[in-house]
Amino acid sequence: MADRRAFAQTARERTVPWRRTAFLMCGDWAVAEDLVQVALVRLYKHWHRIDLEGVDAYARKVISRLAIDEARRPHRRAEVLTSPPERASAPPGEDGFDVRSALDHLAPRQRAVLVLRFYCDLSVSQTASTLKVSEGTVKSQSARGLDTLRSLLGESVVTTEGLKLR
Repeated sequence: MADRRAFAQTARERTVPWRRTAFLMCGDWAVAEDLVQVALVRLYKHWHRIDLEGVDAYARKVISRLAIDEARRPHRRAEVLTSPPERASAPPGEDGFDVRSALDHLAPRQRAVLVLRFYCDLSVSQTASTLKVSEGTVKSQSARGLDTLRSLLGESVVTTEGLKLR
């Protein structure tokens, strides 16, 4: 019973930050919700084995892998909007709109690397472990992704220290 309470409390406290991370990786709030729900189901299945200090790392790992897999699915690439959205999007420069739309131009793995490195503040080795890639891959994907963002956004948003997502 205590395990269920601990899981429920963790889910209540961490769902919103996990959803933000998922949104930055996939760019769609509905898909982000789905990614977090799947992560919560997997977390619940393995709850008895997970250390509470590592719960964020486990969730980020599941969310990032799911986001990369989701981006590779053919139905995501073929999506066409038949009608305009109900409300206009925010003008460039407000609330990270430039960064969010620029992230859409990156490959899924580059986007995941940048979100984990600069939004979640993970180290190169933590990011490599989360994505199950080498540290060199994280470094090269970060460099390529930041170069792409610099070309889209300019130096004011993408600095030598990283990316201003917040």
